[in-house]
Amino acid sequence: MKSFIDDFKYTWNRPNNGLMRLIIINASVFVTVNLIFVIAKISGSGPFYDKIINLLSISPSINEFITTPWTLFTYFFTHEGFFHVLFNMLVLYWFGMIFDEFLGNRKLVALYIWGGIAGGLAYLVMSNLVEYFSAHAGSGMVGASASVDAIVIGAATLVPEYRISLLLLGPVRIKYIAAVVVFMSIIGLGGGNVGGNVAHLGGALMGFLFILQMRKGHDWSKPVWAVLDWVSNLFKPKPKIHVSYRKNSGKKSKRNNHHSDEPDQAVIDAILDKISESGYEKLTAEEKHILFKASQKKEEN
Repeated sequence: MKSFIDDFKYTWNRPNNGLMRLIIINASVFVTVNLIFVIAKISGSGPFYDKIINLLSISPSINEFITTPWTLFTYFFTHEGFFHVLFNMLVLYWFGMIFDEFLGNRKLVALYIWGGIAGGLAYLVMSNLVEYFSAHAGSGMVGASASVDAIVIGAATLVPEYRISLLLLGPVRIKYIAAVVVFMSIIGLGGGNVGGNVAHLGGALMGFLFILQMRKGHDWSKPVWAVLDWVSNLFKPKPKIHVSYRKNSGKKSKRNNHHSDEPDQAVIDAILDKISESGYEKLTAEEKHILFKASQKKEEN
């Protein structure tokens, strides 16, 4: 047990580890929810489990949502079915690795959250404005699909020619995978998971807009991290203040001049355009190195 806890701490505390932390949170909530379900079943406390799920899932009712506004965030970390969480986490890992490679884990985490918010709002709005969606919205929604779709569409918008290998199909450009994801959500509006597919499309739209605005110079990850960093600082112990004095040697101190080595944004944009046109594999070793340095710098900011 101690070894498991040590491994967990090591995995969680690794730097620039946003993707794995998202997967760990989703897996932990899934395990906790299902343990509560089993205990509730054995003890005959089914209503207790229902109450827990209601506190985590987003309701299509505006009146209910107003009393549980936190569900706009908790629903996209909550799963009940094993294959639901497994499929979502696999897709999140595959496309999250691509997204992280080019833009870093802070933007990845931010888009995951924005995608979940967009999906939840799409579900809530459409369930209250359109009679068809209202009739098929169900009693509530859980799942990270909207957030995952935001990552998929975001990665495909960023580097559409990037290829990944699929079983039986071989290398496939991710723009085609993204197109299939969107198409399946559209035709799913006529099926049994209407509310979920509305959320998927909301998340997909957010993924597209996130990258589009980033290319225009608008970084939508900043407000997300302003909140996350503020919350994180609340739980950090305040460091003790140590006052020290030193003599002035008369020599000018050398400043860290690493900014001169930073890749120029125009160069990075040109490389991203080249990836969009020709694919990542067409980059030179120097261009790949520039992208790597840029991603490392993004993690420090």
